[in-house]
Amino acid sequence: MADSWETLKLLADSTRVRILSLLRREELSVAELQEILDMGQSRISSHLGLLRQGELVHDRREGKKTFYAINRQFNSQGLSLMDAACASVEASEPIVGDLANLKRILEKRKQRSEQYFNSVAGRLGKNYCPGRSWEAIGHCLLHLTPKITIADLGAGEGLVSQLLARRAESVICIDNSPKMVEFGSELAAKNDFSNLRYVLGDIEAVPLKPQSVDLALLSQALHHAQHPQIAVEEAHRILKPGGQIIILDLLEHSFEKARELYADVWLGFSENALYQLLKTAGFRQIEVNVVAAESEEPHFQTVLASGVK
Repeated sequence: MADSWETLKLLADSTRVRILSLLRREELSVAELQEILDMGQSRISSHLGLLRQGELVHDRREGKKTFYAINRQFNSQGLSLMDAACASVEASEPIVGDLANLKRILEKRKQRSEQYFNSVAGRLGKNYCPGRSWEAIGHCLLHLTPKITIADLGAGEGLVSQLLARRAESVICIDNSPKMVEFGSELAAKNDFSNLRYVLGDIEAVPLKPQSVDLALLSQALHHAQHPQIAVEEAHRILKPGGQIIILDLLEHSFEKARELYADVWLGFSENALYQLLKTAGFRQIEVNVVAAESEEPHFQTVLASGVK
């Protein structure tokens, strides 16, 4: 474990402090750090290597990309030194500029996902979509109770919600694509669903009141979230005590092209990862199981996770 003298040496470099100031706010890839800091890849990688060696940051592989974040498991004294160093230069010109660039980068992430879903609005249910099968949806429906209030988070066109609305008390579809919301609203009106409504919003900042729904559904939506943990915590927030979360998503895979083809942020989740997301958010009675496997390449598998608030 690195001692305080070693940590102080790492914090004596302005570039490393700028990197830490960014990573305290967001997990970032090397390419994103390059764009924010306007520095070469080798220079940034060199500093990240030292920070990782000093245990201030850790990395995570996601396909061909490597993401870096603050190591929150580092000793409390070391984290305090880092926080003090970053706070001391918070108002400096380089840090202010870095944070402005960070905001722009995060907005670009969001826009890439939104542009994809806007482009396929009205066609998504007719085309192939990884993990979407009647077998998987059937497993999902078995967990549902009639005459309840349901929030379909990241609903898209609301394929599942159109089915649930036939028996549920109320269904609210949340999606961050204006085109998806527009198309879904028209479809609900066409099918005469007075208990089904679409709301523009982000699954990481759900525009619903706390403890307002009985069931929170994330069907093939979590792998599009920038921060899956926050999305699961938002589901927990809007659920009534005793309410249930249902997650249908892809099992962790290595089909890198999914990022370009389907605007996927995450290449699925392992069963353990989903379990930890639910547990950390405060859910109990957690169950996670693989419920479907596709026969054609790349052989996507669907995992079903549930928990109770």
